Amino acid sequence: MIPEKSLAVYKNRPALVRERGEKIVIAVLEGERAGKETLGEYRVRDKDLVLLHPGPVQDFSALRDPPAGDVRGAWELLLGAGGAAPLSLRELAELAYGAFTPASAWATYGLLLDGLYFTGTVEALNCRGAEEVAGEERRRLGKRRDLGERNAFLERLRAKRLELPEDRRFLQDAEALALGKTAKSRTLKDLGLAETPQNAHRLLLDTGVWTVWINPHPARFDIPPGSAQVPLDPPPEEERLDLTDLPALAIDNAWSADPDDAVSLEGPGASGHAVLWVHVADPAAAVRPGSPADLEARGRGATLYLPEGPLRMLADEALTRYALGLEESSPALSFKIVLDGGGSIVETSIVRSRIRVSRMSYEEADAAVREDTALADTAMLAGIFRIAERNLERRLAAGAVSIEMPETHIAVSIPGGEIRIEALPSFRSAAVVRECMLLAGEGAARWALQNRLPFPYVTQEAGDLPNEPLPGLAGFYQIRRCMRPRSLSAKPGIHRGLGLDGYTQVTSPLRRYTDLLAHQQIRAFLRGEAPLGEEEVLRRLAAGEAAAAAVNQAERASKTHWTAVYLAREKALHGRIRREGVVVEKKGARAAVIIPALGIETQAALKQDTELNEPVSLELASVRIPEGEFTFVPA
Repeated sequence: MIPEKSLAVYKNRPALVRERGEKIVIAVLEGERAGKETLGEYRVRDKDLVLLHPGPVQDFSALRDPPAGDVRGAWELLLGAGGAAPLSLRELAELAYGAFTPASAWATYGLLLDGLYFTGTVEALNCRGAEEVAGEERRRLGKRRDLGERNAFLERLRAKRLELPEDRRFLQDAEALALGKTAKSRTLKDLGLAETPQNAHRLLLDTGVWTVWINPHPARFDIPPGSAQVPLDPPPEEERLDLTDLPALAIDNAWSADPDDAVSLEGPGASGHAVLWVHVADPAAAVRPGSPADLEARGRGATLYLPEGPLRMLADEALTRYALGLEESSPALSFKIVLDGGGSIVETSIVRSRIRVSRMSYEEADAAVREDTALADTAMLAGIFRIAERNLERRLAAGAVSIEMPETHIAVSIPGGEIRIEALPSFRSAAVVRECMLLAGEGAARWALQNRLPFPYVTQEAGDLPNEPLPGLAGFYQIRRCMRPRSLSAKPGIHRGLGLDGYTQVTSPLRRYTDLLAHQQIRAFLRGEAPLGEEEVLRRLAAGEAAAAAVNQAERASKTHWTAVYLAREKALHGRIRREGVVVEKKGARAAVIIPALGIETQAALKQDTELNEPVSLELASVRIPEGEFTFVPA
């Protein structure tokens, strides 16, 4: 039983036992305020306390001045005696401090808490061995030295006089936070800053540890560095339909390095039906379901197209072996789409093929059709243009939504320190290729449904569209804000935004995992093998789409980062930076403005009489690279 007026320990703090009853009343020393002790009073049980000294102890003043003693000498004496049997706290207090008093009892308990020389409990304290003590002393010495070095580093950091690269080791926690690898940073906490990736990024830029050429956003979204690493085998030997005599055109942006689709056209036959061929790269020939390459692609979800270079979903050799038009002939999965006179799909068939592809840029394709060149492919290209235009008319009549927003291409050359932002022209051929790919997606969805093949489908519910949309760019902006997100499912459904009763994506298996999954199902059916079941398709679809969502976020954040870096450099070089914008929405004194040359949306305070779709001149006011923010004001 713990007596009244004794000294005890309560949660490793000294406690005076005031009175006993059903509960024990204790006073606990909780600190000092304005030079005076602050006490707390608690009602506790015997088992909550550890008795140190029977007392009597009137107050805590007896503990204020620690007694003089020879702790190390006591430890060495006990160690020389072979460590001796365990001692009580009273025995050690008498040996180390020469007497057992409240002050020496509390000091001895402090030795137990410290743990350098002694371990155990109040009833049985044990000596630590010489090697243990020496090791602990070295550790503590190193910790004190590290603390001293860190304090010196913090002084240099606050004075903005870092010694690089030596001081970078102290900022590893800030780098980890900026890259999204942790949510904490000791350095930012020591500086009194909120522990956010943006603050960490700013600190690294301000100190010169990072430059603006470091893009932290892929790492923040947990995107693996570099492209996929699992190698892909060459195309296997298998039967393929020889279509090398049928001209095939891969039409894309001039800078595209991974062509994965091409188109061909066969004129109307005896039935009067035209045949559109959409040829697609065939990496599923080597990427089998559940293989290491498949698992890696699923974990990535999609290729991340960064302004500084792509991080590919499949290993780089997939391009040389499976992209279309990089070799004299290419393996493909070809979608044969038979169309009636109104442009509707009559029949779709899918074959493994070998094709010969000619590559062409959007600009070249537009010029060929516009100028009616003598190129052998021009007549076929003009026919494809007509099919695409009929398909667009058909979809619009079915309630499809057409949105045309300004787009830009950002290219970053890090070794050269160059950033280019180019507004993309509106090429007819780009819209034509898009319509052909939509026909392939619609045809593939019908084919899968007819063959009862578990398949990834894309659906979209109708948005709350206005009865009379605004004209011009403001109207496109208005409609885009009303659209519902698309959904991926193993069940077919209507895609309201495209105006299609059924739709899937099958034309980018080098770049999107869901397309690769669709190809794996198609190839299993064509080989007569058992395809994945609906539940397994759904599981893989969900995993791939979750990874692709992170890729999309990283891509948007990265484009914003490089736009901010571009604007900051332009402002530093030229001072006043002006750009033309278009007003697309007004809310009181604020307006949403699209800047087509940069492909960005910004908010600005404009005159009350400014009209929607009206061009306005804006001037760059500020740029915050870590936040990816830029502010424009009326010029």
